[in-house]
Amino acid sequence: MTTRRRDLLVVVLAFVSGYTDGVGFLALGGAFTSVMTGNMVLLGLSAGQADWEGVGRALGAILAFIAGAALGTQLAGVAAKQDPIWPRPVNRALAVELAILAAAAVGWFVTVGEPGAVVQFVLLLALAAALGVQSSTVQRFGVSGLSTTYLTGTLTSAVIHLVWRRTPRGSERHWNIIGALVFGAAMAAVTKELARPALPAPQLVGLAVVLAVAVLITRREDRAAAAAGPPGA
Repeated sequence: MTTRRRDLLVVVLAFVSGYTDGVGFLALGGAFTSVMTGNMVLLGLSAGQADWEGVGRALGAILAFIAGAALGTQLAGVAAKQDPIWPRPVNRALAVELAILAAAAVGWFVTVGEPGAVVQFVLLLALAAALGVQSSTVQRFGVSGLSTTYLTGTLTSAVIHLVWRRTPRGSERHWNIIGALVFGAAMAAVTKELARPALPAPQLVGLAVVLAVAVLITRREDRAAAAAGPPGA
């Protein structure tokens, strides 16, 4: 896999993040699924206003994200010098994320897009856990500024590249990821208004496409390596 292909797949993952955050904020009680800085602010605001339901939502999302990030780290591992461009364990972690999102989608579809307060909270926790898995999984690439959830740092890096005119390729990657996140959130708002019962569909399709393409490419590379034989053969 080339770095350009990897970056394109990461852009799609950023779309999934933005879309899922939009779902959490607009349809599951007003908390985020990946923007933990925002949830920490919501936690403080809710506590200050004695809004204990808001405290529970924000705190629950934070704890679910932490659990998901820990799981993603276990599944994907950490970056190593000998890693290929797309380490194979990344696929395993993304498959688990897809399974979590699919389970949440079942809950949404069963309620025909109108879950009660308890189901909303459960779905919020599931989506936050899924994005936690994705967040730590993307760190396996070991590329500075390559993130699909922590985009304040990505925005900062993009501005630094812009000011100092450094590495146009890196700058392009940053802006593509930011644009995909914003587009994903916009798509969540539009889908909620026009096709609420099908709200989980775009995030499932986006992640499934990333996983399918990644598996296809890595298997093709494995077959090519096996056909070539060991070095020096």
